[in-house]
Formats: sequence, C-alpha cells, structure tokens
Amino acid sequence: MDTLSYKTISANKATVQKAWFVVDAENQVLGRVCSEIAKIIRGKHKPSYTPHVDCGDQVIVINADKIRLTGKKMTDKVYIRHTGYPGGQRFATPREVLAKNPRGVVESAVKGMLPKNRLGRVLFNNLFVYAGSEHPHAAQQPKEIKF
Repeated sequence: MDTLSYKTISANKATVQKAWFVVDAENQVLGRVCSEIAKIIRGKHKPSYTPHVDCGDQVIVINADKIRLTGKKMTDKVYIRHTGYPGGQRFATPREVLAKNPRGVVESAVKGMLPKNRLGRVLFNNLFVYAGSEHPHAAQQPKEIKF
C-alpha cells in the first residue's frame, strides 16, 4: 500500500460539536471532580480532540459550596494572591475562601488544570460555577454527569 487508508481529521471552530453538562459537586472531593471537569472543558473525552482548538464542552457546576477536601487541607492549604502593592501578599485558607466566595475554590482548581495561555483563558469561559443547586442554564438542556 503506497498511501494511508485514513486521514487525520483536525477539528476547527466551525466543525466542533459542543454540548452542555451539569456536575453536582455535593460531597465530591475537590481535586478528583475538578480534574474530570477540566478534561471535559478541554475536550479530551472526544475522539475529535485537537490540542490547539476549543473543542470542549460547557460545564455547569452546582453545589460548589458543599465540596469536600480530604485530610487537613481545609485549614492547612493556602491560597496566595498579591494586591500589586509593596507588601501586598495575602493568604487565605479554603475555609475562608468558601465563606467569602463559595465558587472560588472550584474555579481556582479548574483554572490551574487548564493550559496557561490564550487557549486556556478561552476554555475557562466554558465553566459556570454556582454555590446552590439552581442554575440559569435550563434552556441549554444540560446532561447530568456522575463521577
């Protein structure tokens, strides 16, 4: 045989098929559920996955305030940010972040699992996190996923 019997198909913005999924984060371990969410947002679960294209799906996370951390991470893990001013380094534990912004812990975990480039910033817009069990995306008819 002198030629390949198949061609590698590369997805692009026009040919990609996007879907909506709902993930219930209640009593789920943070890192385990967020790594699965990152895979879906990236599109790695699809046979048409293309690394340089946004071919992933939109993911809605509900009950983000009821996420679970194992061990002593709720008090010992530290989120570091900087205000931009000299001496402006600030520290927060997941317990403090959950009390102030219940979505922040899940968003931070998923963002850290996406690429650190322009594509990663676009992919992050496919994540919708809500503290309660209600979400305004019923019109998209999202499918529920269990991990």
